Amino acid sequence: MNPNTLTSSQLMRAAKIKDQIDALNKQLNSILGGSVAAPIAKAPKGGMSAAGKARIAAAQRRRWAKIHAAKGGSKVVTPSKTRPKISPEGLARIKAAQKARWAKIKAAKKN
Repeated sequence: MNPNTLTSSQLMRAAKIKDQIDALNKQLNSILGGSVAAPIAKAPKGGMSAAGKARIAAAQRRRWAKIHAAKGGSKVVTPSKTRPKISPEGLARIKAAQKARWAKIKAAKKN
């Protein structure tokens, strides 16, 4: 519930309940002879450190190396991070087709 949408009577009731909770906590502290721990806040969700990622990646590479060595080959296939190249002729065909499409669209708009 959004605190900005509460009525004044709801806010007053909430304040009373909070005061009662504080009073009960004080009584509990006096009985137990110590302090009652506040609720533990959740740790912020975060990513893994770079060192942690590197350790995991290294361990995984070692596992894969063992598997490939057992199969008789140590070649590890990694996907290429570069795109396949298009020949100049292929680019020229694509450009010509696109110009023709746009010419057709512009001609249709003029009519």
